[in-house]
Amino acid sequence: PLTLEEVRMLVELFYLPYHHGALAQELLEHFRWLRANSLSVGVPATAPDACGGTRWRGRAQSFQLLCARTCRLHSRFVSTASRALLYDLHPYLWDIRNMLLAASAFILWLGCQSITAPILLGRDAEPWARRGGLFGELQALLPVGNSCDLFYHPPPLFPSSQLYLLRPLLPLDKVSAMAWRGCSEVSQGIQAQLSRAPTLPGRLLGSFLSLSPEYTFVLEDEGGPCGYAAGALHAEGFLQQRDSSWLPAIRHKYPPDLGTGNPALGQEAVLFFHAEPLAVPQPVLRRFPSLVQLGTAPRVLDVGASRSLALCLLSALRANGSRGVFCQVSDADRQQLSFYSKLG
Repeated sequence: PLTLEEVRMLVELFYLPYHHGALAQELLEHFRWLRANSLSVGVPATAPDACGGTRWRGRAQSFQLLCARTCRLHSRFVSTASRALLYDLHPYLWDIRNMLLAASAFILWLGCQSITAPILLGRDAEPWARRGGLFGELQALLPVGNSCDLFYHPPPLFPSSQLYLLRPLLPLDKVSAMAWRGCSEVSQGIQAQLSRAPTLPGRLLGSFLSLSPEYTFVLEDEGGPCGYAAGALHAEGFLQQRDSSWLPAIRHKYPPDLGTGNPALGQEAVLFFHAEPLAVPQPVLRRFPSLVQLGTAPRVLDVGASRSLALCLLSALRANGSRGVFCQVSDADRQQLSFYSKLG
């Protein structure tokens, strides 16, 4: 059964609509302070105000621990609560779990990014755009908090106790052993587990990890990496660089006849890099200046984890001034079309 401490946490997360318990109040205070003082993270260790960065990282660690405790509470609640109580309270706890996955990864991203730009907040949302309680206050603190469509999804019919971790791409992800030699930027875990075709993540993620790694996030479960979100803040420059430098280098290293006698690579995978990419119309680039790409493994059935991926990536792009995003999907790719449709 749930421990007394876990029950206390549950009560403090949903104390009163405009009066929070101790745990919820601590989460909000940490998040507000970390967001407001994020520019102090990039201070060199030898600078006079380097202690500001040390203090920021200390509070960020405390915030991460609180988020992890809440995610574990969700998992424990699903496993131990009675069915009647579970179906009454699970939608609220599921929402908070998803929101804290995104908020935790966003704070991690603020702490490791080298970009120094103010967080640009949108216009004040209408009162109906946000819900009350802890969920609504956390929503307002994310840079995409006014995009209300991102925050409204029905909970799963069958609650899952699966634990997830959402984080920015780490340097170790890029230097670990490769499952496919055709894309040296994709780590073995991401490469092997994100899709049925072992080369698909390399084809989709290679250019992002080479040219825009600072906007790449990884979703993990107990089995390892199971999802990704990648973006390019300035899509026009990104696409020009991809076509002028990254693609020619890949094509030179892996000529079109390479996959013929090498089943491990596969002819289709190699030819993918030799096909001419479709041009993006200028009106699209003007209205939606950032490019995004998201995906999860088939075993990720909880749309809340996918939603957290999207929230985190869009928050990172919005924090550095992006006013809109687009993604490129083949009209024949039913799996990707279904994935994006479920995100709303």
